[in-house]
Amino acid sequence: MAKPMTWGAILFLCGCVLLKDAPAFSEDVADVDCKNPVTQADMNQCAAESYQKADAALNAQWSKTRAVMLGWDKSVPPADKNGAAKRILDSQRAWLAYRDASCELEAYSAHGGSMEPLLNMSCMQEMTEKRVEELKSLAEFFAN
Repeated sequence: MAKPMTWGAILFLCGCVLLKDAPAFSEDVADVDCKNPVTQADMNQCAAESYQKADAALNAQWSKTRAVMLGWDKSVPPADKNGAAKRILDSQRAWLAYRDASCELEAYSAHGGSMEPLLNMSCMQEMTEKRVEELKSLAEFFAN
C-alpha cells in the first residue's frame, strides 16, 4: 500500500506546476516607451526605472560624500576620529527610513489600486534626487 503524500510534497508539486508557465525574468519587464507611457503598468514601470536611476546617482554620490567625511576625520584630533563619517552614516540611515515611510504614506492614498506603485516610485525618485543634491552640498562644505 502506498504512503499518502505529505503536505510538503503536495506544496512542492503545486509550486512546480505553477512555475512551469511562469515568465522568465527577462520577460517580466516589457519594452516601454517612457516618453509616452500608455497603460498604468507602463507608467508604473517607467516610474520604477526613473527611481532606479536616481538611486544609482545616490549611491555614487554617497561614496563621494563618505570619502570626503573620512578625509575630514583624518584632519581632526585623534579623539574625534570618524566623527563626520559616523554622523553621515547615521544621517543617511535615518534619511532612508524617513524617505521610505514618507513615500509609503503618500502612495497609501491609492492603497490597493494600480496607481499605488506609481505614487510610491515617483515620491522615491523625487526625494532621492533631492538627497543627491544635499550630499553634494555636504561634500563641498566639508571639502573646503
